[in-house]
Amino acid sequence: MIEQNGSGLRVSGSMLIADAPALLTAGRGFLRTLPTGGDEVVFDLAAVTEADSSAVAVMLDWVRNAGLSRSTPKFAHIPVGVRSLMELYGVTDLLPQV
Repeated sequence: MIEQNGSGLRVSGSMLIADAPALLTAGRGFLRTLPTGGDEVVFDLAAVTEADSSAVAVMLDWVRNAGLSRSTPKFAHIPVGVRSLMELYGVTDLLPQV
């Protein structure tokens, strides 16, 4: 589901509402381990197989928590459907991409 990939996280499998609690917990846990003022943190979504609107909520939470550690979050390989939802909700600028 989530594994550390260098200075970021690689998400695999689904990002559906049923997965959201585990994704939130794993992402927050990883971000807590970063030093304050940490570098860029990349969330790689290349291996996500399916996603719904909860993926956007999870990503926004990760951005908020990265800000608490003063890290710069970025997202790579965002699935097309999630990009469409980001545009629909008007949050594309809040979820920086690599």
